[in-house]
Amino acid sequence: MRVLIINTSERTGGAAIAASRLMEALKNSGIKAKMLVRDKQTDQVTVVALKKSWRQIWQFVWERIVIWIANRFKKHNLFAVDIANTGTDITSLPEFRQADVIHLHWVNQGLLSLKDLRKIFLSGKPVVWTMHDMWPVTGICHHAGDCTHYQAQCHDCPLLYRGHRHDLSYKTFVKKQQLYKDANITFVACSRWLEELAKKSALTLGHTVTNLPNPINTNLFHPTDKVAARRKLNLPEDKRLLLFSSMKITDKKKGIDYLVEACRLLHEKQPGFCEKLAVVVVGKESQQYADLFPFPVYCLSYIGKEKEMTAVYNAVDLFVTPSLQENLPNTIMEAMSCGVPCVGFCIGGIPEMIDHLHNGYVARYRSAEDLANGICWSLTEGDYQSLSTEARRKVLSTYTEHVVAMKYIGIYNHITGQNA
Repeated sequence: MRVLIINTSERTGGAAIAASRLMEALKNSGIKAKMLVRDKQTDQVTVVALKKSWRQIWQFVWERIVIWIANRFKKHNLFAVDIANTGTDITSLPEFRQADVIHLHWVNQGLLSLKDLRKIFLSGKPVVWTMHDMWPVTGICHHAGDCTHYQAQCHDCPLLYRGHRHDLSYKTFVKKQQLYKDANITFVACSRWLEELAKKSALTLGHTVTNLPNPINTNLFHPTDKVAARRKLNLPEDKRLLLFSSMKITDKKKGIDYLVEACRLLHEKQPGFCEKLAVVVVGKESQQYADLFPFPVYCLSYIGKEKEMTAVYNAVDLFVTPSLQENLPNTIMEAMSCGVPCVGFCIGGIPEMIDHLHNGYVARYRSAEDLANGICWSLTEGDYQSLSTEARRKVLSTYTEHVVAMKYIGIYNHITGQNA
């Protein structure tokens, strides 16, 4: 069986990493999988890039211009929404023609337009669409937040400046309704949380919606010697290290302000405990927050290579992810695979990954105080060795390449009538 995975980027962003890992998992399970991207970052032969042209840049810019104009020339949430008005027709490419299954992932920001999606659906090839956010089941947003308009019909979008009854969200939603109406699409959410939201959308009416997690290479992400890892990274051997990691530290959705406040509370209420604490911050612009923490901070720039990131996980004692919007974070999966307990807010798919008081701590949403409780409990009251063992065990039973690949192959077999 031949499967074509489609994603805007090969390695930039969580969806890209998840899609790349799925391709490898499928190949290792006997599937002839290829990946089609706009932005290719490696020399992987099974990843095919669209031909570079000035048109791709213009497509990206034109979509933003249309949103900007509709937003009354305001930059308000300019990159929080996508309308898919520009893209590239891929149906004539040999990789598309040869594929038995078309597997969409994150296809925004100029990769595929709604017209391009229509051509894919009209080709007659069965489509699997893995949802890394809510965009496939809303009008234009990637995260609906408290808005429930997508359950019937999008309008008066809160992400637009003065959204109204027939705004961009409404127009795009109506187009998607017509687009999906007779299409052969199987929607796959990365978490049960997103599956439940997707099933409530009027856009998925009549379509199969299920959930499967992203896979991870547990042979790459595995526990190693902590002292050796710290020496390699020049990190102190006598501290309990907390890890915060984000592609861009200043991204407010990643919640570093809550971690700063949690650390301040710990320092204020439990100074003795904090004498042994330090924070490792990984990501672009990490230095900007170094002076805000009440104890030592070790800043590392964004690490794109997985092998190097594995060393970081193995060097720390606890991974803290105070994200305010998440589906199924790769970072939690990576940390747990290395035997590192995790602390995160009760949002999105995080409670599905972290089993509270079993392999980590799930804190009340937006509560810096409970985040501080989670850090303290994990490193003092909890049986740390048990937390570490259970974190690794959870990944081995749920997220390994083979486990996830076989479940996807089951979907492919069902929609094609084949037996791969």
